[in-house]
Amino acid sequence: VCISNAAYNFSPESVNDTAKETCLNWFFKIASIRELIPRFYVEAAILKCNKFLSKTGISECLPRLTSMIRGIGDPLVAVYARAYLCRVGMEVAPQLKESLNKNFFDFLLTFKQIHGDTVQNQLIVQCVEIPLYLTLYSPAIDWILQCIAYRAPEVLLTEMMERCKKLGNNALLLNSVMSAFRAEFIAARSMDFIGMIKECDESGFPKHLLFRSLGLNLALADPPENDRLQILNEAWKVITKLKNPQDYINCAEVWVEYTCRHFKKREVNTVLADIIKHMTPDRAFEDAYPQLQSIIQKVITYIYDFSLLFSVEKFLPFLDMFQKENVRVEVCKCIMESFIKHQQESTKDPVILNALLHICKTMHDSVNALTLEDEKRMLAALINGFIKMVSFGRDFEQQLSFYVEARSMFCNLEPVLVQLIHSVNQLAMETRKVMKGNHSRKTAAFVRACVAFCFITIPSLSSIFTRLNLYLHSGQVALANQCLSQADAFFKAAVSLVPEVPKTISIDGKMRPSDAFLLEFLCNFFSTLLVVPDHPEQGVLFLVRGLLNVIQDYTWEDNSDDKVRIYTNVLHLLSAMTQETYIYHVDKVDSNDTLYGGDSKFLAEINKLCETVIAQILDHLKTLGKEETLKRQSQLALYLFNTILAHGDLRNNKLNQLSVNLWNLAQKHGFADTKTMVKTLEYIRRRSKQPEMSHFADLALRLPLQSRT
Repeated sequence: VCISNAAYNFSPESVNDTAKETCLNWFFKIASIRELIPRFYVEAAILKCNKFLSKTGISECLPRLTSMIRGIGDPLVAVYARAYLCRVGMEVAPQLKESLNKNFFDFLLTFKQIHGDTVQNQLIVQCVEIPLYLTLYSPAIDWILQCIAYRAPEVLLTEMMERCKKLGNNALLLNSVMSAFRAEFIAARSMDFIGMIKECDESGFPKHLLFRSLGLNLALADPPENDRLQILNEAWKVITKLKNPQDYINCAEVWVEYTCRHFKKREVNTVLADIIKHMTPDRAFEDAYPQLQSIIQKVITYIYDFSLLFSVEKFLPFLDMFQKENVRVEVCKCIMESFIKHQQESTKDPVILNALLHICKTMHDSVNALTLEDEKRMLAALINGFIKMVSFGRDFEQQLSFYVEARSMFCNLEPVLVQLIHSVNQLAMETRKVMKGNHSRKTAAFVRACVAFCFITIPSLSSIFTRLNLYLHSGQVALANQCLSQADAFFKAAVSLVPEVPKTISIDGKMRPSDAFLLEFLCNFFSTLLVVPDHPEQGVLFLVRGLLNVIQDYTWEDNSDDKVRIYTNVLHLLSAMTQETYIYHVDKVDSNDTLYGGDSKFLAEINKLCETVIAQILDHLKTLGKEETLKRQSQLALYLFNTILAHGDLRNNKLNQLSVNLWNLAQKHGFADTKTMVKTLEYIRRRSKQPEMSHFADLALRLPLQSRT
């Protein structure tokens, strides 16, 4: 049911007599209730209904109901009645602050009842101790004070505080004042509150709870600068004397933030040492992990300079209290997240490195067979973030030693091993740049050590495509550093791994065909093989031949043409290898164009390989002669035609005739795209006008366009 605002904003004059009479009848019936407490609560519950009778009804009833509560003898029952009336008053007439103040002042007048004989005798009969009994008052008093403090002027708050001071044994009220009033108000008068706390009777309301409430306020607002150290000393005098570990840690947790916020590492170290001293006996820390975690979080929130943090002598011993593995790991994750967030520059500080290696090792060692993949990824990301921030500058040997140590420590997290391999490859390239023109034996030995690190680490990875790509990348790095035999070893390892590629791989939890990934890898591999020089003992193009054999023996899907596409890319590679000077080189590495110098025997070997590859492609095209595969046959025929057009020597009659046959095959069954064929033919005609390209004109005359009718 939708009710407009106008339905609520009415005046008594707009209410008809029947409604007024009904409402008045309700209040007469309530007045006839003999018992005080039921009469009070029922009338307070329908207080808003006075709006039907007169404009001043609510403002007249609130003082009367406030006075009515004076008749309730039990102070605990009375204070909750006042809390309820304040709640109703804030709802129906929030502007009438006087009734709120009156309720609180009436409570102060009856406060001494709590310590009177009547209440004390009842507590003895019910076997309830006074500290526990007093805590029952807190929710009601807190609510009353919160209502009063809402948008209240500072003068009123000061008056409230002064009235509380006049009462003896006022710990309960003091705690509620500190809970309800604005933090800025409390912080500005911190020393006054400490004085009041010290005067309170310990047997009533525990002082440590008062200091905890004060600490919560000081975490939100700053006290006067000149008072800060004295405040900490006064508070900690009380906190450190607490015998109960749970009381102690609940209070210490709050004051740690104050200490970190306003003081330096000496004071923080003192506080941490005191916490360790109190929580270690009888393994009390086992029951306080949430508070201890909160303390760590507060420390790293305010001390995010990790060289300073780890120079706090008691920080690492504090971490040793986290004996429960899952809690310990969560704490380590918080520390690493803070490091990655705040560390702006790379570091080689041994204190930071040793501490964070220990923390990362703790996270790594928590991984087991039941660990979720998301958790593994998160831990690996944190460890990798740390590894990326470690730099020893030009001390490359020390950098490599760090990576070797990290590999031994984090061997169960594959993403970390991958990151280490990339980092070592980058280190080898940086060494090459820095030592450019100074190829000493020491430098060469270091680069070989980097290469060996990668060669040893890659086989331990489970993802086959990760291994393939890292073999290729590491081989490229070895080649760039003139480590030819090591580069050959990487490339051979990649070739030998291709047969192990499964037909499907898991991607984001779903099984996908692997053909596209293998095709992408092989295309990248072919690009690298162009500049790899032949090994003097292995024969001409030994890596290319080995890779072709693997591709030939690999079992491809029946409905896949990736094998032909790979062979076509091989033709691109072989064509590039016949050039007198290759289109790109690796600095200080002589590729086959330099080694063979256009030797006729070398070119003859390339031609033989081209013939073999083309034969394999044509055999595959023949298998696509069935009706359901004619479209694929047309597409592949045109693909091979374009390859010959771009990379082949069409002055060769045999190749020229093959291109014509492929053109006709592409159009034979009407699956060729006419626009594509027309544009291709136009391209050939334009090429024929270029110097030494007249043979393209003859080719164009032999390429008919067939209509799709």
